[in-house]
This record gives sequence, structure tokens and C-alpha cells, in this order.
Amino acid sequence: MNDEAATEELAGTEVATFGAGCFWCVEAVFLELDGVISVESGYSGGNVPNPSYDQICTGTTGHAEVCRVRFNPAKIAYEDLLEVFWKTHDPTTLNQQGGDFGTQYRSVIFYHNEQQKALAEKYKTELDASGAFQDTIVTEITPAAEFYKAEQYHQDYYRSNPQQRYCRVVIGPKLEKFRQVFQDKLKTSD
Repeated sequence: MNDEAATEELAGTEVATFGAGCFWCVEAVFLELDGVISVESGYSGGNVPNPSYDQICTGTTGHAEVCRVRFNPAKIAYEDLLEVFWKTHDPTTLNQQGGDFGTQYRSVIFYHNEQQKALAEKYKTELDASGAFQDTIVTEITPAAEFYKAEQYHQDYYRSNPQQRYCRVVIGPKLEKFRQVFQDKLKTSD
């Protein structure tokens, strides 16, 4: 694709950034949504420039594993992305998702504009008030910080490594559950 075509394809798109535990899981889920153009795994919210995965894993850089989701708002609304975010991880566990522990696995929404902030805060308040979760939601809602794209081997991880143990045991079952709940929002094969 030439530069002009790439620019035209990105026109009218928006970006959302979510941290919900291991970015391999988050990426696998969001890649299946109709209207999502791309998902990049990376790091955000920390204090070390250009961090590596090894640095992130120490939990001392302040970064969260996140996914930057580029989407077409004419096909999928930010509110729909928020619904998927809230329903595909446990937003009540501080610095933990399943067996993954540490600040790098925290639940966080990095908003890119005031509308995203307002929608995220509204959804969080309504979920807490509804009693949907037994415990209080601890998800951070914070301004978008510098995004550092993760190493290439982290990109499209589930599709590239379906037989890897973590993919079979953790991501596969999560995707099956996600597909059942969000059937109407999935990409279709053309």
C-alpha cells in the first residue's frame, strides 16, 4: 500500500488504548471486532523511555501492557469498545488478571479526548452502581501517555502462536467466551 492509500485508510478513524492484563489476550479479542482496523500491543503510562519487555516485566517502569486499537467509528462506537473492555477482564483486581501479577497488568483506560474520558467514567460509575461486580472497580482512567510499540514477536501473538501453551489454556477459552457474548460485533469472512 502506498503512503497516499495508507493515509486515506486512516482518515476518519479514531484510537483507543486499553490495558486489561496481558496484551496478548486484549489484542486477540479486539482484533475480532468488526470496525477495528488494527491493534498494536505496547507499553504506556510509565517513566522509562523506550522500555523493553524485559524491563516491563520487572514491574518497576510504571508501564502497563496495553493495546492501541485503531477503529472506524462509523462501524463500531467507542462505547462498544468500552463494553468489550469491561466484559472481557476483571476490573476489580488491582494489578492482576488471572495468574498475571504486577502493575504492568493493571486495568487502565488511556483516553485520547474528553469524550472518551466522559464515556469511560460514566460507564465505570454505572457499572459500580449496578452491582455487576462484587468488588469495587479499580480501573484507572487517565490521559493517554506516550505509547511504545512492543517488540515484533508480541504483535498478533495469538494468531502467530495458537499452539503455545498460554494461547491454548488462557487466550483460546477467553476468545470462545467472547465470541459467544459478542456474536453481533464480530468481523465476518467476506
